[in-house]
Amino acid sequence: MVVHRKRFRIEEIYNGGTPIIAGDDDAVSMPMHREIMAELRAIREQMGTPHRSGAAEAIAVDVESTNREVADAQALLQTYRAQIEQCEKLKIELDLIYDAINRTKQEIAVLHGKSFNGDEMAKVTGELGAVVGGTEHATQQILEAAESIDQSASAMSKVTSPDQMRLLSEEIQERVISIFEACNFQDLTGQRISKVMNTMKFIEHHINVMMDIWGGVDAIRAHAPAIVDDRVGDAKLLNGPKLDSDEGHASQDDIDAMFG
Repeated sequence: MVVHRKRFRIEEIYNGGTPIIAGDDDAVSMPMHREIMAELRAIREQMGTPHRSGAAEAIAVDVESTNREVADAQALLQTYRAQIEQCEKLKIELDLIYDAINRTKQEIAVLHGKSFNGDEMAKVTGELGAVVGGTEHATQQILEAAESIDQSASAMSKVTSPDQMRLLSEEIQERVISIFEACNFQDLTGQRISKVMNTMKFIEHHINVMMDIWGGVDAIRAHAPAIVDDRVGDAKLLNGPKLDSDEGHASQDDIDAMFG
């Protein structure tokens, strides 16, 4: 009885497609053992070689892309954090500037309300005008009294009548009293100047406060323009009466020494 069996690919390759029947003499025509083992080794090597399927390769690519995106996101996050820190520092500086501006506005408002408004400045101007006017009037009164005294004294040296001498003496006494009265201008002048000085001190105080707000005198001095003396001629040589604390002025003793 002829038994048919399944043909393998290796048999078809080496037998040219001829079926092999068990018990047939052609069974001895099977491929050599060495060739069969070589084929099996090739199959085993092919099966043992690591490879990736299309889906696995796509997953690997997705994972790598995701890792890159995560790294980019972390770097961007660090950049944002640094920028946020800089913004916070800038906000602190802006808050300080805003507070300084508000405080300066308050000081200016106080100055405007109590010193630079129309009524207050008109009052200061009026006080200074009154000082000048009172000084002029008192000076004129003193000069007139001194002149009258001089005339009366000259007349007394020429008269011999007791009555005339008595009249001239009374006139001199009246002129002396007039001089004393005129000297009262100093008290009124002092009061008026004190009012002006108080106003100036008030202004100076609030200006100093504003300077302190912006860093003090040294910080303001750095922005001060250079002082240029634009006076010409004799005006450049005249500096008015000096104060006791002024420096660079010649004293009367120095002048006397020059002519001594």
